[in-house]
Amino acid sequence: MAGSRSSLRGGLRRGMAGIAVPPAVKLSRQADALAAAGDVAGADPLYAQALAADPTLAGTHNNHGNALRALGRLDEAAAAYRAAVFHGLHEGMAHYNLGSVLRQAERQDEAEAAFRQALALRPDHAEAWNNCGNLLRDLGRFGGAAVDYRRALALRPDWADAHDNLGAVLYLLHEQGGEEDAAALARLWRRDHPDNPLARHIGAAIAGEEADPRAPDDYVRQTFDLFADEFDRKLAELDYRAPALLAGLLSDDVPAGDLDVLDAGCGTGLCAEALRPYARRLVGVDLSDGMLKRARARGLYDGLHATELVGFLAAHRLTFDLVMAADVFCYFGVLDDALAAARAALRPGGRLAFTVEELDPADERPHRVATHGRYAHAEAYVRTAVANAGLVLRRCDHDRLRFESGEPVMGLVVLAQRPAV
Repeated sequence: MAGSRSSLRGGLRRGMAGIAVPPAVKLSRQADALAAAGDVAGADPLYAQALAADPTLAGTHNNHGNALRALGRLDEAAAAYRAAVFHGLHEGMAHYNLGSVLRQAERQDEAEAAFRQALALRPDHAEAWNNCGNLLRDLGRFGGAAVDYRRALALRPDWADAHDNLGAVLYLLHEQGGEEDAAALARLWRRDHPDNPLARHIGAAIAGEEADPRAPDDYVRQTFDLFADEFDRKLAELDYRAPALLAGLLSDDVPAGDLDVLDAGCGTGLCAEALRPYARRLVGVDLSDGMLKRARARGLYDGLHATELVGFLAAHRLTFDLVMAADVFCYFGVLDDALAAARAALRPGGRLAFTVEELDPADERPHRVATHGRYAHAEAYVRTAVANAGLVLRRCDHDRLRFESGEPVMGLVVLAQRPAV
């Protein structure tokens, strides 16, 4: 009996191996292999041949849609995804793909319907919730977008992009007159994700709750890692002037020459060109690896360090003749530790140049965090903090740092000095 069973299994294997693969399926697999290798142009005609031979291959329609979308043929891709649904691909992915390509084609109503169908079939699809939120954000339906982002985060609590999307849309909702709704959603965000740096910092600002004395390091790192690729372009659009204003301050006070210079919070290196003429050695420090990659490409620094600023300053006592911090202290509410560490890192007679956003004089607080996540400071507080750190204030100018939502952002452009003795 045992021998008979073994013989039967062997016969089944030989029979299954002998089953011919239909030509349409073979073509589809060849197309899949080309698409996986990045050759979507080569995959396209093979998908077409496979579907001409057997138009009922739902998965092949879906994969053909992916290839067509990659080729920029959006209407054909949408038709392919619809064909996938028609021929029985109902687990939600074809609807999701259809929604994505319709959003790309700016057919928003159809895209929303496709996303909602995808989510009805697969409510655990975090990416579909996130992309539906993106669509609603595009349409200006910020409250609905926030709800969808929250659903995405309920499924993927550590998803950095979805947290970033939620923070951005709550800011837009707040700025467009939905302060109460934005605050309520921000409180839920903080409740559900108490350890997330964006929820803790941006959520507090939008909810009007007490913020940390400084922005969490993880918040700064995550924000600028996500922002690195478009940072310079975005700031140019905002007419960002802090590096130029600080450069002007230095040209009036500091002779060019043989100095050890620190670009504190250097970002992509926007200050490097202005600082290089003063520097025997130019060092940059920043929390964001993404920003430092851009700074490194400029080829103007002698050293770059991915680390937290106050700790770096404290570890480099009496090392620098000049420290510049362009729009860095706007991520600190309380300035005491940062200014004390800067003084310690300066040699006697060394200078600290920095900018902060200026708090409305009508606001009686020393500093406050705004809904975009940056702190603004009262001039009187800045002057006192500089003095308390043992620095001498040489200049404190008022000027426009940038535009925000079409409105000028006024700031303080400060030059302080460690006493020579």
